[in-house]
Amino acid sequence: MTQNRTGAADAPFYLAQGDECALFQAAFDNTLPVLLKGPTGCGKTRFVAHMAARLGRPLYTVACHDDLSAADLIGRYLLKGGETVWVDGPLTRAVREGAICYLDEVVEARKDVTVVLHPLTDDRRILPIDRTGEELEAAPGFMLVASYNPGYQNILKTLKPSTRQRFVAMEFDFPTPDLEIKVVAQESGLSPDRVAPLVRLAGKLRALKGQDLEEGVSTRLVIYAATLIAQGMPIDRAIEATMIEPLTDDADVKRGLLDLVTAVFG
Repeated sequence: MTQNRTGAADAPFYLAQGDECALFQAAFDNTLPVLLKGPTGCGKTRFVAHMAARLGRPLYTVACHDDLSAADLIGRYLLKGGETVWVDGPLTRAVREGAICYLDEVVEARKDVTVVLHPLTDDRRILPIDRTGEELEAAPGFMLVASYNPGYQNILKTLKPSTRQRFVAMEFDFPTPDLEIKVVAQESGLSPDRVAPLVRLAGKLRALKGQDLEEGVSTRLVIYAATLIAQGMPIDRAIEATMIEPLTDDADVKRGLLDLVTAVFG
């Protein structure tokens, strides 16, 4: 779990692809929860950090995983100095403080987590804490945001329709090439003309998703490649380390991807 406190002046860089900022603002103004859907590395987490800073709200980010339970979010009793004390979890702190709580890849969490979220995603906006007997009303400014990657859904890891329909949903995808060039250049310091072939390569790699690759290359990895190149690393080595090796362990597939790199860069 991470906590960020920033203001609009130092909001993380984010280049909007459409009206997502206005939609998020409208959801916040009307105390509506938001669900972000999109592939890994397309900018969902950066978007939430950017909007939290613009709105002037503290942000609690929780990276969900198989072992994440409702108690991890709400809190638990712990031994401190020989006595048992209650310690709030990140969701409870956000509810008390009027902060934004962002559950990244929420479908990875245990099923008891979504049950806890339901009272916070309707007009009650409450968080029952059975262990302490409290029923917390969300402070002004509290907002629940969750994300997941539909491409990784399977029968065991999916959001029930009854849960999805409690959220305002926003679909994300990788930026258009022109926008992605601007984002990568801004984040890496590499000039746009040198970023352009990296973005072109990323597009070709994404076209292989579902064929040779389980997932396409993320904008994050393109930024990594550009950053290494900007620091003087040879282009072929930077690409191999950031846009080839992270995508597959299959030697034959890697050889095919390297041939694609040669076709793009010559």
